[in-house]
Amino acid sequence: ATEGQSAGKVWKIGFLRGSPSVGPQFIQALQQGLRELGYVEGQNIAIERRYSEGRAERVPDLAATLVRLGVDVIVVDACGAPLNAASQATSTIPIVVAACNDDLVATGLISSLARPGGNITGLSELTPQLGAKRLELLTEVVHRIRRVAVLWNPAYSERSSVNFRFWSSDWVEVRAAAQVLGMTLQPVEIRGPDDIDKAFSAMTRERADALIAFSDPLIVSRGRRIAEFAAKGRLPAVYPSREVVDAGGLMSYGPSISDMFRRTAVYVDKILKGAKPADLPMEQPTKFELVINLRTAKALGLTIPRSLLLRADDVIQ
Repeated sequence: ATEGQSAGKVWKIGFLRGSPSVGPQFIQALQQGLRELGYVEGQNIAIERRYSEGRAERVPDLAATLVRLGVDVIVVDACGAPLNAASQATSTIPIVVAACNDDLVATGLISSLARPGGNITGLSELTPQLGAKRLELLTEVVHRIRRVAVLWNPAYSERSSVNFRFWSSDWVEVRAAAQVLGMTLQPVEIRGPDDIDKAFSAMTRERADALIAFSDPLIVSRGRRIAEFAAKGRLPAVYPSREVVDAGGLMSYGPSISDMFRRTAVYVDKILKGAKPADLPMEQPTKFELVINLRTAKALGLTIPRSLLLRADDVIQ
């Protein structure tokens, strides 16, 4: 009966994110996941795309527009401004977050990962020990690392209203690992693109031996520029996602964001078939990838150990 009622219906899916030029493969992965489940744009679904183009002040209006259009579900690419704006715009339309690196329980947006309890569900990037693993990878490439610059964006947490709780847990983990490995950490903040030059000047001034970056949309969107600065400063660096490595970074280790976007389609499908987001557990990553850029390694004068290359999911020649 339900299938009969839905015959011929075109579902409206709202999609809210920063820029179409950053990570276009993510929307492609979402579309692929939807196609695998029988949803084809222009046939039985219509995707209403809205992009803030990096202007956080536009996000609330964009979210409100999707609500006025009467979309059946809203997909946001990340936590922070997109999710906050969507949750403030509606408490009834289901919201699916594709790759969230905030603690949504701490923010009060959901009750628990197992039972979110409201109109928000999706996939969480939060995974213990990733920071420690990235530091260990650096030591496999460069054995004598004493000072590591940590590139992070506190403004992302401020916009998320997390009160630094997520970043604090991230810092706790990295600091503990650094202490075990005998490293000193140098926190380097960036709140916008204009801060990148100053950040790398600070790394040079403090004589950092290597670089680790926290997960953040700003770092991904400016990945090429950051990778160029790291190469100029001859800093071995490890990033949270492969997008920066594709842009010239040395290596990355973390969840496959494309895989998370593809899995987001499963949530959309369940919701369109009547499931309530309050009852759909938020999933954590199941696929992690190590990506190494050998061209960058050569430019830095580094030899990547064969044991590390054999463990890599992708090696850029």
